[in-house]
Amino acid sequence: MKILKSSISMDKKTIVLTRFPFTDLSSSKRRPAVIISKVKENEPDVIVSFISSVVPEVPKETDFILDTSHKDFNQTGLKKTSVFKMDKIATLEKSIFTGELGFISDDIYQELKKRLTIALDIDSD
Repeated sequence: MKILKSSISMDKKTIVLTRFPFTDLSSSKRRPAVIISKVKENEPDVIVSFISSVVPEVPKETDFILDTSHKDFNQTGLKKTSVFKMDKIATLEKSIFTGELGFISDDIYQELKKRLTIALDIDSD
């Protein structure tokens, strides 16, 4: 795991380790998340989406499953097949990130955008 030295190396599409809050805010758990918003050096917050290695038997239409056999899997820094939960997003302060695992390709990002559009019920035209 590469430890973050500063926020300059972070950008949209970076996979980070962070404390991700439970939806009831009762606690949080350290897990990977992908940055899905623009990263501005002078702003402390970014929007991230939750990543899990617990792949559902029947994925939701907002889930993107990234298999270890995908051509771009190795650059993510993830260890096993994972699901990007595009309906589980949060605005978090960059200072709580504890590491940087890797990044997603443009192709994967396009798939995530499709599912985020579904999750937020945004017309894509």
